[in-house]
Amino acid sequence: MHEGHLASLSEAAGLADFLIVAVNADGSVKRLKGETRPIQNEQSRALLLASLLLVDAVIIFEEDTPGEIIKTILPDVLVKGGDYTVDQIAGAKEVLANGGQVHLARIIPGISTTGIIARMKELKGS
Repeated sequence: MHEGHLASLSEAAGLADFLIVAVNADGSVKRLKGETRPIQNEQSRALLLASLLLVDAVIIFEEDTPGEIIKTILPDVLVKGGDYTVDQIAGAKEVLANGGQVHLARIIPGISTTGIIARMKELKGS
């Protein structure tokens, strides 16, 4: 977890009475990000998120997107990083059709897990 994740979670919590965070299972992360990911296992990631005061619940999902969870819960507000567009967000269509809203969270430029990993590799090589 890095400051970009915390900023997005904080922004989401400001829009929610009850914040549920959906976390990709290890297999899902591996399919989406490659064999060297995730850096931390799903239980560690979920525990870290669940320990944050602004998070009320954490759900681990096996699919590549949280679409089915979102369709089941139908939140009033669905928050996703601003590096997506509404039409790219799993479950957005259903949330909007149910009278909810989709919010794109601000992205902090230059902060990413991929960038942190690259920097660690640089440091290891020097």
